[in-house]
Amino acid sequence: MAETEAVPEDNPYVEDPSTDFDPVETLDEREAREQAAQLREAIRYHDYRYYVEADPIVGDPTYDDLFARLEALEDAFELQTEDSPTRRVGGEPMDELETVEHVVPMRSIDHSGEAEAVREFDRRVREGLAEADWEGEIEYVCEPKFDGLSVEIVYEDGGFERAATRGDGETGDDVTENVRTISSVPQRLRGDYPDFLAVRGEVYIPKAAFTEYNAERVERGEDPFANPRNAAAGTLRQLDPSVTAERPLSMFFFDVLDASERADSHAAELDRFRAWGLRVSDEVETVDTIEAAIDYRDGLAERREALDYEIDGVVIKVDDREAREALGATARAPRWAFAYKFPARKEVTTVTDIVVQVGRTGRLTPVALLDPVEVAGVTVSRASLHNPDEIAELNVAVGDRVRVKRAGDVIPDVEEVVEDNSAGFFEFPDRCPVCDSAVEREGPMAYCTGGLACPAQLERAIEHYASRTGLDIEGLGPERIQQLLEAGLVEELPDLYDLDREELADLEGWGERSAENLLAELDAAKEPPLDAFLSAIGVPEVGPTTASALARAFGTIEAVMDADEDELRTVDDVGPVVAREIREFFDSERNRAVIEGLGEHGVEPQPVETDGGDELADLTVVFTGSLDGYTRQEAQDLVEEHGGSATSSVSGNTDYLVVGDDPGATKRADADANDVPELDEAEFEAMLAEHGVL
Repeated sequence: MAETEAVPEDNPYVEDPSTDFDPVETLDEREAREQAAQLREAIRYHDYRYYVEADPIVGDPTYDDLFARLEALEDAFELQTEDSPTRRVGGEPMDELETVEHVVPMRSIDHSGEAEAVREFDRRVREGLAEADWEGEIEYVCEPKFDGLSVEIVYEDGGFERAATRGDGETGDDVTENVRTISSVPQRLRGDYPDFLAVRGEVYIPKAAFTEYNAERVERGEDPFANPRNAAAGTLRQLDPSVTAERPLSMFFFDVLDASERADSHAAELDRFRAWGLRVSDEVETVDTIEAAIDYRDGLAERREALDYEIDGVVIKVDDREAREALGATARAPRWAFAYKFPARKEVTTVTDIVVQVGRTGRLTPVALLDPVEVAGVTVSRASLHNPDEIAELNVAVGDRVRVKRAGDVIPDVEEVVEDNSAGFFEFPDRCPVCDSAVEREGPMAYCTGGLACPAQLERAIEHYASRTGLDIEGLGPERIQQLLEAGLVEELPDLYDLDREELADLEGWGERSAENLLAELDAAKEPPLDAFLSAIGVPEVGPTTASALARAFGTIEAVMDADEDELRTVDDVGPVVAREIREFFDSERNRAVIEGLGEHGVEPQPVETDGGDELADLTVVFTGSLDGYTRQEAQDLVEEHGGSATSSVSGNTDYLVVGDDPGATKRADADANDVPELDEAEFEAMLAEHGVL
């Protein structure tokens, strides 16, 4: 643990900041350097008093004077530092946001708006801990569920190192320079902090600041933002950090993702957050029963409108860290946390039309077009009707007055018909509205049978193929894909590789350079990593993480295509449902024809390569507890860089369980049940050395 003074001593700009400054030009470099260091220290302290303690000791004019003086000194004597408060004004514009891998996966949380589902969560927790022979007292930490943008921030040796959006949970956009401009995010931690710390927090815009900023935009002749969440998300992804700096972003911190040292409980970690200068909501409470957690949610719902930030529920977390380790997580969500959502906000409006959209898999989704209505600060003009059975159950038709809710305060949804003004009812089509192919029903869902011969399905398939979670083909966005289809240049996915430079250049908004750039991008994507290809072709239930596991397990696209369900289920992250979906996808003659067509155009998926070689090929390793010489992510990366597989749970396919300090009981029990050898850190390193890694 590194340590700094919690309260700056002998610093004239802390307790008595009204000191008159000598002209900058009268100082020598030594004096300027010393004064700049004192000013940085004082500004950080005043930030801490304002944002964390909510007890400032100086007014805004005095703070602004200190900040302006520091800027003047740094400019005059070239004293800028990476962690200076002046970095908050924003750096140079970026060409694009890079993608970075998270220290550990940023999982989502299971949720419900029903109290009984919360009680069921409590029952699962107690049963899971009983099975793991954990005998402690169960307490829950209850927190507001912020309606903002989730971000990972990494500190090394107390200094702000990087920030990334949640993205797909495995990787996110690098927003380091933008987050650096947020005043409530410390550039340097205070007190007794760990050498390495990765934390999770929520970026948001306070309600009052949002209203004021929108008024300023209107005065400047600009369109106002629709709601604080959208404004925060758009601001954080700005390519120009100086634009981000001008907007009133703020941040709460609420979890440790990874650290070189951990506290024994979540509540203790939040207390340490405050000591380090990381802002935590004052609404956090620890309770000892699930009924008290339900009461907490109900009480916070009553105070919701009085808060200066948007929330859409509460998060209930098991407090004890050892208990969390014992409970573990699914591939999607931790078993020790649950979100108890607030009821959706609702308004009444009129259905002006019902249209049917065709998705990438051929699924037909009816959508109600509405007279625009504001629901919880968002203007809603469309709402999902989900499927034919939903329409029949609602008995909704054009002209009806309906109650619209934002499910989870995000997705517009028609809840009920409150006034029947229609002369009939909506008949769901039996032919695809795009390609006129027959529509087939599977349970409550309806599907177009046209496959990739259906322009709508083809369009969505190409969008997915070219997306970041696919082959990341720059210059092939939705508008350009639509142009290619309308011009008849692409009739199936492999046609992308037959595109002609002259024909592309003749399209509206294109030119020689943009045509050449796209063709170069497509050519560069002809040898994609196998995991990226598996994700790109749209296998149901196969995202980047599962695609990576499949690629490592089978090595070639042919092997994946030919694997039966039992073979697929031996892969970590592939259960019976996913295995069945994969098998059905590759059993489809249409899908196989697309893959074969891509191969005929030179697309050859490559085995997943590692930087360190294949010394650990065919080895699967699981880690539990904390290691002295590595963070969890560093240890996992080391295994995978040398051809091994580092998974999150123990199974019969696991070769070793590496056990550090404070290990989880569940993983050790699973290892015992599956006869998986346990290694301590020294034995782990010996195993690496034996395989030529160390």
